[in-house]
Amino acid sequence: MDTSLIRNFCIIAHIDHGKSTLADRLLEDTGTIDRRQMMNQVLDTMDLERERGITIKGKAVQMKYEHTDGKTYQLNLIDTPGHVDFGYEVSRALAACEGALLVVDAAQGAQAQTLANAYLALGNDLHIIPVINKIDLPMADPDRVADEMVQVFGFDEDEIIFTSAKTGEGIAELLAAVVEKVPPPRDSTDDPLRALIFDSEYDSFKGVIGYVRVFDGEVKRGDRIRMLGTGSVTEAIEVGVFRPGHTPVDVLQAGQVGYIATGFKEVGESRVGDTVAVESRPDTESLPGYEPLKLMVFAGLYPSDGESYENLREALEKLQLNDAALSFEPESSPALGFGFRCGFLGPLHMEIVQERLEREYDLDLIATSPGVAYQVVMPNEEVVTVANPSLMPSPGNYREAREPWLEMTVIAPSRFVGAMMELFTQHRGVYKRMEYISAAMPTEDASNAVFDGRVLLQYDLPLAELLADFYDQIKSRSQGYASLDYSFVGYRAGPLVKLDIVLNGKPVDALCFVVHRDNAYEAGKELVEQLRKLIPRQMFEVAVQAAIGSKVIARETVKAMRKNVLAKCYGGDISRKRKLLSKQAEGKKRMKMVGEVEVPQEAFLALLKIDKR
Repeated sequence: MDTSLIRNFCIIAHIDHGKSTLADRLLEDTGTIDRRQMMNQVLDTMDLERERGITIKGKAVQMKYEHTDGKTYQLNLIDTPGHVDFGYEVSRALAACEGALLVVDAAQGAQAQTLANAYLALGNDLHIIPVINKIDLPMADPDRVADEMVQVFGFDEDEIIFTSAKTGEGIAELLAAVVEKVPPPRDSTDDPLRALIFDSEYDSFKGVIGYVRVFDGEVKRGDRIRMLGTGSVTEAIEVGVFRPGHTPVDVLQAGQVGYIATGFKEVGESRVGDTVAVESRPDTESLPGYEPLKLMVFAGLYPSDGESYENLREALEKLQLNDAALSFEPESSPALGFGFRCGFLGPLHMEIVQERLEREYDLDLIATSPGVAYQVVMPNEEVVTVANPSLMPSPGNYREAREPWLEMTVIAPSRFVGAMMELFTQHRGVYKRMEYISAAMPTEDASNAVFDGRVLLQYDLPLAELLADFYDQIKSRSQGYASLDYSFVGYRAGPLVKLDIVLNGKPVDALCFVVHRDNAYEAGKELVEQLRKLIPRQMFEVAVQAAIGSKVIARETVKAMRKNVLAKCYGGDISRKRKLLSKQAEGKKRMKMVGEVEVPQEAFLALLKIDKR
């Protein structure tokens, strides 16, 4: 196909600004899907996406569009997620496109993720078409939002397109703008094959199916292909495009977006971000990929029934084929048995993975409290990454510990600035800048925060602080009007210590965690108080201690159950009673030396709910 008739673009926006509904109207207006088969969020195929009203996995689809110039164009659309946790999905989509629709809600205006996605698109040298959506809403103020987009992003007023994805208003103008403004891909069909894998899924018959953007050359069914990153070689079982389901075609050419069924049974043989080339050209240069995957949050997943361990392993392996951002490795816990230490992109990603495992693979899971990966500088200058707190060296065995930091961007109405700054200060935030991005608009109701002036706040914040209740606090302190975005900025040294929980003189690995030294006493005191209530009483006294290395910072005692050995002594000499009490004390002392104290699973689950900042 003539590459001048191809347009590759994606939709980027803050969460709940109407991306999926806008994609529905584009599919409907181009006749890609029959009106009788249309439904809301047609590209969101998972039940979880429909229930939550969010896009979790990016979706690709090919549309045919007849322009007013009489030519028929091939439009390849990639719909992307809007939540900050799925920014990795967005970066993958941007690497496969030449243009992007930047969608903004006409009632809410530009949000934190709007800014982040716009900068990502500019970094990938994409042409951005500004779109103001939901202009049919009673609360919509398109003119104010347009002024804001001109001020924040530098767009010209005449290039902004006003649409309503619900009613279809402005969709025809939007399609025409895609053809006229998004540049066509480079014509390199005669060059050796190079295709970028931007996503993948698993099929039990076709193996790993790679979603690809072909940059150079062409690929046909039956061609011998090589993954340049892994060196794996296979035959292209099938090639095709998305209309919107899998539709086989004879050939995929330069500029097109489609899929290649590889037949691989393991995700490691065909990784997202890899370059596909012909087998006979192993010296082909790999395509520049998008930014590498950065796992931010780690947690343990355990089956509630120990016999389901192998079922959990199989489920994680299958889910990893559809979710390249998931990683896992085996681990064991004295309290929960055998399970897996999993890495996630963020708290929402962790929640989605757990729910998918329980729904799609019929598993009953226990998830430990999320934590982050730390870097430890050893005395020999070696830098060790520690994702499991139990593997953290004791104080004195390393030079310094580093924790991951984020650059946080919050956009909120100006009347909530004080509350936002106080929250960041309480969570060890470091102030960077503050900028007013829109002035207050006069309204009859002075308390209406939608039309209040809005402020952009930037802080640096440790990732561990975000995992507590930070997001909920942002929403509650701003009455739901603030939006949050973050990006990883690197590791910074800090006074971090491993807090051990010691029962009867023996540390419990499953309960240890890394904490800032200033917060260690409060966290340790709360933990031992809860454990004292949750651990069942023994025949001997149990000491529950929180310790940093060999230094105990908090202690509680689980009192022993006591048998009344004097019950049968109705009188007689006091020495008889003392002898019985002395004998009982010696017995309890021996029991304490050899007795084992186990944390019941119910107690362990209750401890997961404690804020351990």
